[in-house]
Amino acid sequence: MKVTRNTPNQLILSNRPWLIGVMLVFFILCFVGAGLTMISEGNWSGILVALFGGGMGFGAFCIFVRRVQVILDRSTDSILIRRQSIFGYETVRHVLSNLSHAEVETTTSNGNNGSSTTHRPVLILGQGMSAGRHPIVSAYVSGHGSHRLVDAVNDWLPARAVDSDNQSA
Repeated sequence: MKVTRNTPNQLILSNRPWLIGVMLVFFILCFVGAGLTMISEGNWSGILVALFGGGMGFGAFCIFVRRVQVILDRSTDSILIRRQSIFGYETVRHVLSNLSHAEVETTTSNGNNGSSTTHRPVLILGQGMSAGRHPIVSAYVSGHGSHRLVDAVNDWLPARAVDSDNQSA
């Protein structure tokens, strides 16, 4: 995810997983192509290669390719979390004035190669009907991207007091 707009009245965070989507489409095409080549050569087991390989690629595409957009908008006092996959479009709305801050959730998993630490950004709503922790994305990822998003949200929030004072003057 990255910050696509940062103005005093609006902060937009978005994730468009183009690279993984293109890689999975290539994966699907390779297996379907290999299966069709096998069928054209008279080897009917190519049907299984095309269906199984292409099906696994399609399943991975459905799971991993999701567009996420988070819009924090002062003018409408709203937080919109939009998620889009091949199955449909979902929008979750929260009240911006209920947003306390953002945090990074961290999880550590132990495997054969040692431990692995992954993170995801979470919005903390301190009051209202939606009070609680609201993950921006469902997946945990490695790296510092989650920390950058949380810093962007937390840096953007204090400007609220400055803007409301300027508008009333």
